[in-house]
Amino acid sequence: MAEELPDTFLDQLDKERRKVDVASHDFSVRELVRMMSEEELNVAPAYQRMFRWNAQASSLFVESVFLGLPIPPIFVATNVGFQWEVVDGLQRLSSLAHFLAADAEEAALVNRKTPLVLTGLEKLSQLNGATYASLPKNLKVFFGRQPLQVVALTDKSNLEVRFDVFERLNRGGIRLTPQEVRACVYRGEFNVFIEELAQNSDFDALLKLKQGSQEDGTQAEQVLKFFAYKNHRDAFDGKVERFLNTVMGLSQKSFDYVKERDLFERSAAFLHEACGGAYLRAGTSTTPLVQFEACMVAIADIFQSGNQPIVPEGDWIEDAELRSSSGGGSNSRPMLYRRLARAKDIFSGQA
Repeated sequence: MAEELPDTFLDQLDKERRKVDVASHDFSVRELVRMMSEEELNVAPAYQRMFRWNAQASSLFVESVFLGLPIPPIFVATNVGFQWEVVDGLQRLSSLAHFLAADAEEAALVNRKTPLVLTGLEKLSQLNGATYASLPKNLKVFFGRQPLQVVALTDKSNLEVRFDVFERLNRGGIRLTPQEVRACVYRGEFNVFIEELAQNSDFDALLKLKQGSQEDGTQAEQVLKFFAYKNHRDAFDGKVERFLNTVMGLSQKSFDYVKERDLFERSAAFLHEACGGAYLRAGTSTTPLVQFEACMVAIADIFQSGNQPIVPEGDWIEDAELRSSSGGGSNSRPMLYRRLARAKDIFSGQA
């Protein structure tokens, strides 16, 4: 295989390697937890909900640190101002902060109500039931001094590279969704904006998600899709993840927050009225997201053109054309245009 590589491969390899610039550091457990509490390591609200290890999983990690077992490096990305964003290692770092928490206030930094009580340990079974505060001083000192390696992706790397690195590292037992990754990589005003709109009462009432999708960024991703398909549909090439990443980057640079908020809220309120509640097809309990997206954007298009959408009569959610253009294999630009056109006809009274 190597003999068949083109002469330009080494140039390509060199070009891509230059995009990833890293530095390696060793920090003690105590220092890492301090960095989290002082926001040198980002543990913002968007990260708090991603701490999913239960008490036993966190306890087993604490036990591994006590035993000096090999711990994979923690990967971070350097932001403007030299703050570090956690790329890979959130569960481990949050477990350390949970264990070292002195009280409920410190535990709240990682979205827990009380400090960690060790449980389920087999190698160090005598530590079961212990908290960090209950340990003798020498053990606290010992644990706090244990080193962990941190590999930092420097601020020379662009956001697309960071997203790619994050996705490649994000292969553990508890995987983040693409939108959770975006929340970490594309941080800033636009990300805060879509997270806020995801909690809009009309929008929230419309969406009925599967149990596992209710706290994983899916609702925020639906807000992102609204703005992506409304404002950048001509750039859609069928690759949804890459398309949404591009829109996140573009919207960080230029976005009319006042105008777009108003349009989103009016569209959500109208669709909620038209549905009379949640957006559901007959006999189902979850919202058909592709169809839902098309209706939200079509209503916004009508408002944006200066017209008033019309509440359709009959069982319009079951419209055959809207459904067929929103089903399997519909992630293409022609199918996107097709379902948007049909939804616009429905809410313009032309269906």
